[in-house]
Amino acid sequence: MMPRPHTRSPRGFTLVEVLVSLFVLATLASMAWQGVAMVVRSRAAATERVDGLLRLQSVLAQWEADLRELVDTQTVPAFGFDGAALRLTRRRETGVQMIVWQLREGRLMRWASPVLVSGEALRDAWMLSQQLQPDTPGQLLMQAQVDAWQLYVYSRRSNAWSNAQSTGDVKAADATSSTSAASAPATGSRLALPDGVRLSLQIAPGAPGGVSGILVRDLQIVHP
Repeated sequence: MMPRPHTRSPRGFTLVEVLVSLFVLATLASMAWQGVAMVVRSRAAATERVDGLLRLQSVLAQWEADLRELVDTQTVPAFGFDGAALRLTRRRETGVQMIVWQLREGRLMRWASPVLVSGEALRDAWMLSQQLQPDTPGQLLMQAQVDAWQLYVYSRRSNAWSNAQSTGDVKAADATSSTSAASAPATGSRLALPDGVRLSLQIAPGAPGGVSGILVRDLQIVHP
């Protein structure tokens, strides 16, 4: 009688092999997750920066739009900067708006009055612009974390830039002018509108979108 051939039963994984396999899989999964997390963080940072740049571009676009429509009504000062706020009158299709750009507690704010169609309403809006409070309706936050700002004006007559807080160019007022006393340095004269405006913004580190440093923007003013 022939002896039966000996068959070896299949051997399973040992506990050590299973543990090693699990450790390798966990390491690979952790590395993959860290890679995914890094991609997500990079994408979020890039998106935040793009959003910050787009917002800053929209702020500058609004700034330029206000200045391009600068108009002297000879009723109130058309352009005045006191270091904290810029007040100007903007031409609109059906009237005039009083616009205020103001730096308050590190925030660049913009206030716009309704469109005004009478000198009395414009004078009232100009008076209101001198007393803006944080809760005054119509104010919008334009740019956060602004450390400082400065304005300079350009005059073709002098062919030079000067601090917007200085007196500026003076020209004779029209005989029918109703310019208020606050807008004219002397009787029978008033300030000429600038031919150019330079904005210098100092944006603090950590501002939205990672935009920081000193931003300078020049704009030529074309008078009708």
